[in-house]
Amino acid sequence: MVLSTLADSVTRGVESMSDSVSEALFEPVIRLGVTGLARSGKTVFITSLVANLLDRGRMSGLTAQAEGRIAAAYLQPQPDDTVPRFDYETHLAALTSRTPSWPDSTRAVSELRLSLKVRPAGLLSGLQGPRTVHLDIVDYPGEWLLDLGLLNKSFNEWSDGTLSWLNSRASAQGVMERLRAVDPTAKHDEALAQDLAKCFARYLTVARSEGYYRCTPGRFLLPGELEGSPVLTFAPIPWAEPSKRGSLHREMERRFEAYKSKVVKPFFRDHFSRIDRQVVLVDALDAIHTGPQAVEDLRLAMADTLTAFRPGSNGFLSQLLRGKRVEKVLFAATKADHLHHTQHPRLSAIMQALTRDAADRARFAGAGTQSLALASVRATTEATLSHEGKPLDCVRGQLLDTGKQAAFYPGDLPEDPNHLLTPAREGSDKWLDGDYQVMRFAPAHLTLKPGEGPPHIRMDKAAEFLIGDKL
Repeated sequence: MVLSTLADSVTRGVESMSDSVSEALFEPVIRLGVTGLARSGKTVFITSLVANLLDRGRMSGLTAQAEGRIAAAYLQPQPDDTVPRFDYETHLAALTSRTPSWPDSTRAVSELRLSLKVRPAGLLSGLQGPRTVHLDIVDYPGEWLLDLGLLNKSFNEWSDGTLSWLNSRASAQGVMERLRAVDPTAKHDEALAQDLAKCFARYLTVARSEGYYRCTPGRFLLPGELEGSPVLTFAPIPWAEPSKRGSLHREMERRFEAYKSKVVKPFFRDHFSRIDRQVVLVDALDAIHTGPQAVEDLRLAMADTLTAFRPGSNGFLSQLLRGKRVEKVLFAATKADHLHHTQHPRLSAIMQALTRDAADRARFAGAGTQSLALASVRATTEATLSHEGKPLDCVRGQLLDTGKQAAFYPGDLPEDPNHLLTPAREGSDKWLDGDYQVMRFAPAHLTLKPGEGPPHIRMDKAAEFLIGDKL
């Protein structure tokens, strides 16, 4: 185990040194990781970001564009030949067709390289010609990011924590009854192990549909080619003493460790450890609508998620000695177009409060962080209606389920995020002073002028924070 970890560290160090030399002497490369928890809109975010960097008419908040220094942008084959290409063209076609639809969600790792020709600024502008900056965008499911938190846990620690939150939910009492009936000291029975794993996996699907976020192991939700394999055939079970060889507990423990070493660690080594800028997308409005317990689960999931990051600066020596660091992390509350713009600062403040602890740690380590409310592709317009003799700020759009046009007022978010976070931490069943609603809007019909990408909210601000310093 020690030798394997050491070898991985040496390999990452060599790769980081090679990347540093290449970037210093030739063309800078920015590896941007994009992930998010369930239904946060990762695919739409990447599609909009690429489209708006190719046609930058709506990117006035990106300094290099505002100064007229981006001469050109173009797509190139991604450098990783073994990673599927992000299907940008298909996703953009879905958004811009005569009958627009939201693209399919992320189910595996994919990558795309966008290259920008940028003229230098300041004193160098008259001495140097344009240089090329490569943006490698890596898309991966948020469920896999949550799994990185398992690397620091033993099977017993994971089981205890999982059984604790299962026990607190009414919808989990069936699976809890099944797990409690297990004798962990009994001889391992493969049929029993498979039944327990399937029962637990079914509940994870239910938990995600109910708006909960801590649904690990993530591959139980997105098994892919691993479906039915022993590495996905385990479940949390009670334990009270060290396991014996041949027992159910020992085999569950062995498979949990195999999941970490065969599934989670390769993802960290091959993809995550090479990222130097990161976007974490969150559908905070959906969590608020679901209720206080969902908001608290989101807060804890974000804390678990962000322990996986290695924040800090990426100087040449720091990469060589410590491995690549995540220099900047953007925490983005998506679907801001579901709110009138007057409420966007409140949504940003809630996002900042949800990630406060992790953001403070990242800044202390030298990484930049920012919280932002954005909409990757704007699906609504704003309207002010009269309600009981008072003006009401609403949004208007086409409902996804019925296709009808509707005006929607979700309720006022509180100015102080603690008015949400405090009852969430206290385990309240519902909000005492507010009722927050959400609507599912279909993408709007787009008529794009030459040089314009899809309409958005603050995608230019997101790009400026993430890559502006490299341009």
